[in-house]
Amino acid sequence: MGFKLEGVTGSVTFERRRFGLGSVAAALLIVGLLVLLGLGVVRRQSGPIAVGSASPDFVLTTFEGETIRTQDVRGHPVVINFWASWCLPCEQEAEALERSWQASRGEGVVFLGVNYVDTEPEARDYLHRFGITYPNGPDLGTRMAQQFRILGVPETFFLDADGVVTFVKIGPFASDEEIGTALQTALAP
Repeated sequence: MGFKLEGVTGSVTFERRRFGLGSVAAALLIVGLLVLLGLGVVRRQSGPIAVGSASPDFVLTTFEGETIRTQDVRGHPVVINFWASWCLPCEQEAEALERSWQASRGEGVVFLGVNYVDTEPEARDYLHRFGITYPNGPDLGTRMAQQFRILGVPETFFLDADGVVTFVKIGPFASDEEIGTALQTALAP
């Protein structure tokens, strides 16, 4: 069959192609990756757990080997701080969080530090450098970060005694007073 296109003469041959198993697998892989990407975008756009929502159930194993579960802290106001040793804004709030923990622990407040995407030696050095004494542990497999849908570090969640999120801080706290104000939301009856 011949055709003419702007002075060029040629012929067209049609070939019938069969899709092999490899082509189908590659197509499925691409579709799967697009679905995962889409879910990640939706999750990112949804942001962290909202104020007024129930805290997700969590398990945190501290650097000392203690396991802390959601039910272990129920009945107490809880502050959960996500941090990393490589995070400069985390350093800005580290000492203020420790002071707030020391000032409020007599009221039954539980502070938990969740070390995000870090190595244990650097994390332990960070805790020592800033004199942090409240329980801290690594977020193995980023499970807690995913449960709380964090956007980055530092990020801090305040829970009341019933496990309801009362305040969320994205980024570092500017002062002890700012932490105290947020803590009052968790202590309020």
